[in-house]
Parts: sequence; structure tokens; C-alpha cells
Amino acid sequence: MKGKAVKPVVELLSHAPEPEKTVALAAKLCYSSSDIEGLREKIQAKDQGDFVNKIMGLGHFSVLEHVSFTFGVEGVSRALTHQLVRHRVASYSQKSQRYVSETEGFDFILPESIKEDSGCAERFHNLMSEISDFYGEMINKGIKAEDARYVLPNACETKIIITMNARELLHFFSLRCCERAQWEIRQMADLMLQKCYETAPLIFKNSGPGCLSGPCPEGEFACGKISAVRQKYSEMLDKYDRLN
Repeated sequence: MKGKAVKPVVELLSHAPEPEKTVALAAKLCYSSSDIEGLREKIQAKDQGDFVNKIMGLGHFSVLEHVSFTFGVEGVSRALTHQLVRHRVASYSQKSQRYVSETEGFDFILPESIKEDSGCAERFHNLMSEISDFYGEMINKGIKAEDARYVLPNACETKIIITMNARELLHFFSLRCCERAQWEIRQMADLMLQKCYETAPLIFKNSGPGCLSGPCPEGEFACGKISAVRQKYSEMLDKYDRLN
């Protein structure tokens, strides 16, 4: 089998130009009689940062829908993308198992819990190899890839392009950065958050799991680690600031 266990890679492919300026302009429009050019001049003349901070503090999040971010993600499993597409206020383009053949061997995601058990890890690798061989046999016999793919596992690596607006990203991070989220999508969400913070720190400076700004929204299902979670995200963004 040529496939191997892989790690996630997240790249910010593109985003709305000057996202915080656009957000500030949209918010200003709601409370001003000025024309667009006049508003643009006012935004440039004033402290844009203070205005964006005020918007975020007031929860005026509808204006965040005017800016979008597009990510390229690879090294993640089909198990992850089955969860991801439940977030419907987004656009997705995913590597097709119908049109892209896996006869060269597919990469896969190996969970740490399995990796730490040598016996399970060996059986896992052997099973991936067996599936890959059988898939190739079916293709060689003329079975269409759209049918042969039925044997491919949730562990199979996939690639996907994701576009979300900033408001939906805040919602996405509040759910998927949570300790109760599945570990792989949480890992991806953390990487996406770091990219967003780099681009628009005023919008995303308080972003992360829902417990960062208030009580845990999970109620009786809370992880019980709210202090540790808050410290994690504070340190993560502080570290990012130091590196940049």
C-alpha cells in the first residue's frame, strides 16, 4: 500500500480585502445619513479599530456577513467532512471519490488513541492496506470508481475548500473549538481560527469555544475544564502575536 497516515494542513486561500474596514463601513452606514463616499472618508479619518471593537461589543454581527474567508484543507478524514457540512451557511468543494481514483493507495487519518496501542495500530494499518488492495482489484476488473468507493473507510484522507463569512466563522468556532467537539474537527477549527486572527484580529480576538465569554453553553454536558480552556486560547493567541 502506498498510502500513509497524514496530518491536517489548513491554508487561508483568500479573504475579503480589508475585512475590518468593510465591517466598519457597513456598520457606519446603518447609523448615518452620509453617502458611501462620505462614509468611506469618515472611516479613514477615524480610528477604525475603536469602531470595530464597539461593533463587536454590541453584538452587531450582521455586518460581519459582508466579509468571507476561503480555506484550503487537506490531510483530514471523511469522518471530519461529514460533520463539517452540517454547517450550512458555507460553501464546500471536496475531492470526489467518484471521479478521482484511489488505485495508487489512499492516505488516511490515524487517531492518536489507536496509534498509542501498538496492536491496534498494526491492525489498523493492515486493514487500510487490505482495503486499498481490494479497491484496486475492483477497479482493474472494470468496476466503476463510484461503486468501488463503497469500501473506502471514514479514515480515508480528503481535501476540501471551505468558504464562510465572518459571522458564520464565529458560530463555527464557538461549536467546533469546544472540548466536546470531536478531536479532529476541533484541531482543524483551531488552525482556521489562527488564520482568521492573523487577518482580522479585532473581529476574531475573542473567538473560540462558547465558554470564553460566559458560562459553558453545554450545560450538564460541560467538560468541567473551563479555566484550562480559557487559558489555552489566551496563550494560543498571545503566542501567535509574539511570533508575528
